[in-house]
Amino acid sequence: MKKGIHPEYTETTISCVCGNVINTRSTQKEIKIEICSSCHPFMTGKHKIVDTAGRVDRFIKKYGLKADAAKK
Repeated sequence: MKKGIHPEYTETTISCVCGNVINTRSTQKEIKIEICSSCHPFMTGKHKIVDTAGRVDRFIKKYGLKADAAKK
């Protein structure tokens, strides 16, 4: 690598709005994020299926699935 053209790679902290702090390395000194793996609905299991214009119902009817099996 050529010297003097690459940014400095240092220790950094990633802080989420929920209070989770992750220590890693980056070219930025501090990173602030709004959502992380600790508070994301999909990762925490609180993910809900949003039915837009009856698409989920049409899928269930089309493939003959039971409603409770489709929600898993």
